[in-house]
Amino acid sequence: MGVRVIQQPTEESLSLAEAKAHLRVDVDDEDALIGSLITAARLTVERQCWRQVAQATLRFTLDAFPACSVIYLPRPPLVSVESIQYEDLAGETRTLDAGDYFVDDTSEPGRISLKSGYAWPETNLQPGCVVIDYVAGLDPEDVPADLKAAMLLIVGHLYAHREGVVAGQAVNELPLGVSALLSLHRFRDHRVTEQMRQ
Repeated sequence: MGVRVIQQPTEESLSLAEAKAHLRVDVDDEDALIGSLITAARLTVERQCWRQVAQATLRFTLDAFPACSVIYLPRPPLVSVESIQYEDLAGETRTLDAGDYFVDDTSEPGRISLKSGYAWPETNLQPGCVVIDYVAGLDPEDVPADLKAAMLLIVGHLYAHREGVVAGQAVNELPLGVSALLSLHRFRDHRVTEQMRQ
């Protein structure tokens, strides 16, 4: 049970040019390093906020369909649902017909709701027998300015403290400003948490 990325973002939320301008780096010698720091900064923001910043394909697994008619998808914002597969009572993998449910990509969290008159199919009740593949995240131009600023601060911090240890001492935690910038974007929803426990 849980959610994981099955197709990584094809484009980062920060461009190399944005990061280099922030770092005041004019040469190309460290482009690979800076690129990896951009990815690390995005992943840090995604973990801290429990939301998908760069658009990626995610896989959400459940041990059964919920008792209610709604499935809440973690790591907003939801872009689209690719498929809902499940293991039926005979142990066969089936795909739920897209005509049986609605996808609400405007709510946070995004959700899948059964249409009136439909019920979730019975499953084999095996761990991970319901598999939902979906796309979540933002296009780079839609990333809020405060999230970009937080990522730039993280990139700057990681660039300045590459080794993680200075003269035998651990580097201080990420800059205080990062937490303040991320505070409005932290996502926790009891409906998602409860659903993942079932």
